[in-house]
Amino acid sequence: MVIMTSTSSVTFLPILERIAEEISRTPGRGRPADYIPALAACDPRSFGMALAELDGTVYGVGEWRQPFSAQSVTKVFTLALDLAREGDELWEHVGREPSGNPFNSLVQLEYENGIPRNPFINAGALVVTDRLQTRTGDAAGELLDFLRAESGNPALDFDQEVAASETAHGARNAALAHFMASYGNIDNDVPVLLDQYFRQCSVATSCADLALASGFLARHGIRADGSRLLSRSQAKQINAVMLTCGTYDAAGDFAYRVGLPGKSGVGGGIIAVVPGRCTLCVWSPGLDERGNSVAGVAALDRFTTLTGLSVF
Repeated sequence: MVIMTSTSSVTFLPILERIAEEISRTPGRGRPADYIPALAACDPRSFGMALAELDGTVYGVGEWRQPFSAQSVTKVFTLALDLAREGDELWEHVGREPSGNPFNSLVQLEYENGIPRNPFINAGALVVTDRLQTRTGDAAGELLDFLRAESGNPALDFDQEVAASETAHGARNAALAHFMASYGNIDNDVPVLLDQYFRQCSVATSCADLALASGFLARHGIRADGSRLLSRSQAKQINAVMLTCGTYDAAGDFAYRVGLPGKSGVGGGIIAVVPGRCTLCVWSPGLDERGNSVAGVAALDRFTTLTGLSVF
């Protein structure tokens, strides 16, 4: 891994430093995800931000090397791993439309016969994990291996405390899984699926790890070792769904403010992709009412404003 060696690093680093300084003076940073007890004690004023370029150069500011709970950010990687295996057949089981409802809502599933609106709400992510589990026998393990390889960090692992905490408070996710199973949209036994899903969400990663691991989406489907995971079209599909669905029912506001494909998690992390240029990850555990990092969204807003980098 190279730290701050490329020409563009000299350009971007002062911008990241400026953003971190501005964020440090910002009041009202939201609240951690207190419905997951293992996350409730996080300091909402913690902040880190990393940027990874296409060649693997990575640098950052603040607590950019501090591990945190990736949570729903991992849904991007599980989606990519399954889409690479089964292609368009996946979209027969999960949609590609914004939900307009909370990420753990049961309401839409009944209206839509057990087909989740998109792969980034909890119901959709459960379907994707289920399908990857059927194809690999260990969906969470496949995810972990991928993240270790793409980040270059073999020490990445599940946080057993977080996984246990989610299991103990996972009744809503169990209800979603059982409901979809009743429509024939879940293949595996629900307890097996939930174990895989909670372990997937518990992965402890840093901003540096996630910025690097997301690089295949900026490289149009090419992994860090030069091999192809996704076709260019499939990488475009994932970026598109991230833009329209990646920040729960605040995706429209995120597109308006940031203008990049992004995916948030209730651990306070957000990844963002500048296709053909770089990937970013920002972390601050204070969340807004929709489950997105307050400081994270603000930092990415400032980044695209200061640099002019956007998909628009």
